Amino acid sequence: MTSINAAIAQERRRTADLLESLTPSQLAVRSLCGDWTVREVAAHLLAAVEAPRGATLSAMMRSGFRLHRANALLAQSLGRLPVEEIADGLRRNADNDFKPPVVGYPGQLTDLLVHGQDIRRPLGLPHRLPLDSLRIALDFLTTGRPVGFTKKAWLAGLSFASSDLDWSFGSGPLVTAPAEALMMAMTGRRAVVGELEGPGVRLLASRLE
Repeated sequence: MTSINAAIAQERRRTADLLESLTPSQLAVRSLCGDWTVREVAAHLLAAVEAPRGATLSAMMRSGFRLHRANALLAQSLGRLPVEEIADGLRRNADNDFKPPVVGYPGQLTDLLVHGQDIRRPLGLPHRLPLDSLRIALDFLTTGRPVGFTKKAWLAGLSFASSDLDWSFGSGPLVTAPAEALMMAMTGRRAVVGELEGPGVRLLASRLE
């Protein structure tokens, strides 16, 4: 197993453990991912590897073949499952080597990292992530093919530097923060803007509105 596959497996297991520790009221909390609840975000992570083909096709047709809407429909559908089944599904698929089209394994890992924080941050839970995994995510968001994760217009003309990782990217007014906060900001999470520093923060924040 490659290091990135091992990181993906680790995040699926970490998410499963986290889900089983949450109360029903915590599972119903609105996440940082749009209108999705914590439970629906977890269901989305399971749907990425275990949604029945028929359900996936049905969601695509019902959404008019709009990917984000189809993902939302699948998350809502699987979100009705008992949380124990969602957690079991994530563990069962921890080592699933499915490679998503376009975004590949880096996108899959980034999806797990970002959505894990979408769950933890609103609940006030610790959100420290492995720096090696964060480096992969930051490279993917800035030099990969992050379709559906970020927008070029958000990052254009800015430079970014991690305060806890030897990583930087871009040119222009600087935005600096811990790697986890940079990742969340690059994926449109305005909740982390207060954790960013540098002359480029105001411009980035205005683009995320």
